[in-house]
Amino acid sequence: MRPELPSGTVTFLFTDVEGSTSLLSELGPEHYASVLADHRSAIREACAENGGVEVDTQGDAFFFAFPTAPGALAAAADFTERLASFGPIRVRVGVHTGTPLVGDEGYVGADVHRAARIAAAGHGGQVLVSASTARLVDVELTDLGDHRFKDLAASERVYQLGDEDFPPLKSLYRTNLPAPANPLVGRKKEILQVRRLLDDGARLITITGPGGVGKTRFALSAASEASERFPDGVWFVDLSPVRDPALVGPTIGHAIEADDDVVQHLRDMTSLLVIDNFEQVVAAARDLALLLGACPNVQVLATSREPLRISHEKEYALDPLPEAPAVELFRYRAAAVAPDVTFEYALAANICLQLDGLPLAIELAAARSRVFEPDELLARLERRLPVLVSRARDITDRQRTLHATIAWSYELLDADEARAFRAIAVFRGGATLHAIEGVTGADADLVESLVDKSLLRRRRGRLVMLETVREFALDELERADEAASVRDRHAAYFLELAEGANLNAGRLRVGGQRLDLAIADQDNIRRALEWTSDSRDLEQALRLLAAMEQFWVVNDPHEGVRRHAAVLDLDGDADPALRAEALRSYASSADIAGDGDLARELYGRSLAIFDELGDAHGRAVLLHRLGIHAMFDGDLERARVLVGGSQSLHERHGDIWGLAQTVGTFGAIARDEGDLEKASALVADSARLAEQVGVAWWHAGMILELAALSLEADKVDDAYAQARAGLEIARELHDYGGRVLGVGVLACVAGVGGDPDRAGRLWGAIEDDYVRAPLGGWPRHRAGCEARLVASCGGPVLDDAIAAGRHLSLDDAVALALDKG
Repeated sequence: MRPELPSGTVTFLFTDVEGSTSLLSELGPEHYASVLADHRSAIREACAENGGVEVDTQGDAFFFAFPTAPGALAAAADFTERLASFGPIRVRVGVHTGTPLVGDEGYVGADVHRAARIAAAGHGGQVLVSASTARLVDVELTDLGDHRFKDLAASERVYQLGDEDFPPLKSLYRTNLPAPANPLVGRKKEILQVRRLLDDGARLITITGPGGVGKTRFALSAASEASERFPDGVWFVDLSPVRDPALVGPTIGHAIEADDDVVQHLRDMTSLLVIDNFEQVVAAARDLALLLGACPNVQVLATSREPLRISHEKEYALDPLPEAPAVELFRYRAAAVAPDVTFEYALAANICLQLDGLPLAIELAAARSRVFEPDELLARLERRLPVLVSRARDITDRQRTLHATIAWSYELLDADEARAFRAIAVFRGGATLHAIEGVTGADADLVESLVDKSLLRRRRGRLVMLETVREFALDELERADEAASVRDRHAAYFLELAEGANLNAGRLRVGGQRLDLAIADQDNIRRALEWTSDSRDLEQALRLLAAMEQFWVVNDPHEGVRRHAAVLDLDGDADPALRAEALRSYASSADIAGDGDLARELYGRSLAIFDELGDAHGRAVLLHRLGIHAMFDGDLERARVLVGGSQSLHERHGDIWGLAQTVGTFGAIARDEGDLEKASALVADSARLAEQVGVAWWHAGMILELAALSLEADKVDDAYAQARAGLEIARELHDYGGRVLGVGVLACVAGVGGDPDRAGRLWGAIEDDYVRAPLGGWPRHRAGCEARLVASCGGPVLDDAIAAGRHLSLDDAVALALDKG
């Protein structure tokens, strides 16, 4: 008979043998059985001597419970030392302390799951300890930092007993997978099947099924289970707000933190992409096929309501939940909202049958447990489902059932809740509470009520609707004849937000820019632009374009070109000043997209309008832009005249920000003329002026330009200090061009300083980054830096280090460049 299990605060200890299958093959069955028996004896004796109770054993794995944390660690230290001395078996150990419930079948609660996950992340001979256990012991522990583990919502601080070196933990350390709010129920067999497909090298697995079947949650779980196969990361790409197939590539790039071409970023990586909601942009499937063809070690898990029908694809159809797991899910979610209500198995099974086993439908119904008694809940489902069925002929029966479930939940809302529910559907990609309040008039209590009813969800500080729910709500919005007014308020709100982000480079306000605001709500701003264009509100559309000028430039200038072209092709009268602003903004995107001829034409058209209006500031901005073009064309005399004209206008109006730009450009002209001393003085003045008015990205750019000039003048110490200072700012701003320039200069500094390994790794990370902005600083200095690097430390060590550096991300390279070690 098993001893009584410890209760209250309990410390769990999990063990298993690393590489047991290969060890069995190596030793043979008889020898392996003998070694395994010795292993079991050592673990059982050590745990018993320190107060441990054996809870379970399966194969070569043990589960013990201890009344104290010191006892668990003492046992782990004891048997780990014994096993190391007499055999080939290497055991990994996880220790975690919590307050689990003790049921008839043993322990119940998240602490058991957490302890097992921590153990599974370790290596043979390694004892991993959770933060809760570490606080209760007084022994030497090595801090391994924060880690996320499969199916656990929160990250865990992990420690190691002793200071021996081991490989990195098998945790989700390179991922943006959303942390699940609840455990996945009833999908163990399916997860195993998808895991086998990934292990067999399937390039694209498309998880298909009706809306509400749980495709996203399933894909996230399958990806986390397979994470150790992908050393370069597991990345979640949410396509739910995307309707334009051309935006799929940029959306993938944003999710995987690619600063350059997505294919280039992934070409040499072993990564898994989880691409969610592909059915609405299925035309982009061909681009996905091209990506897979170019990136041989990338695998994709996609979710879609239909297969993508491209090469490499293996379709995996996800069915609704069978009865037992469906009941388990229903009871779990019902208990969360109504812990005092009991659902007998047969009744819960009948409810799930009425809901066709669809997880979303089950969760929506369970949320009503706080309102209805169990029998009443079933009765309402039985009465309403036959009535609330879509009459559309192009959807499946299960979709009709889901529609009916959502409709039923919708009818339970009061008038204010229903009005808010319909209006919130206008947001694409979710929204902040402030935006919802501003556009819909709903207050925090109404929003909270919709969250409680599972019609709205929180995700990373935003409130989002599932797309199936949002589609239903949009239909209701149209049916209520409220769509036009809500969309007008939506467009007005996001125009104000875009203009408040201060990204109009021609009308930049002193005090800082908020690119983060535009990035967070980019899908809503796109929707506002589409709506204003569709309704032919030309002036509002032009304002939005100009307000987002630097967003397009930084994130996707090609999209900026498309958006500007579409609006400026519209017929209609508009304020000439607005049209001039939009033309200049259009030229900015064309410039960074590499179409210099189009940019010059647009700058010229914008300048003509500003001149006709007598707008001196507009003229000054355009003269400077045209001057930069002349400089890059090698016409330094014309550049000097144009920039000088701009500077005179800025001086006349006391525009310090304008002067910061022209002074910096005069420094670049001096540099091209070979006068490094004059160039450095002017660039330093420009940096000072930019700092004075609070334009951080220009300030950083000028400091980095100064560093490059110092390096050219053999002032290596100055170059080092300046490059570090500029790179720190560029990293904070996530400024792509500034980070590349800073890493490049510091690579060269390291080479001149006699450290070819560091220099090569930094150079390899950015050697192909010719910067998306042809007017950026790096193309001006790259050739000189490369020549200096090769001259100072060229050879096999540098070549090997460059090859290694090609595997670093830009963020990794920046961290290395700023590491003084």
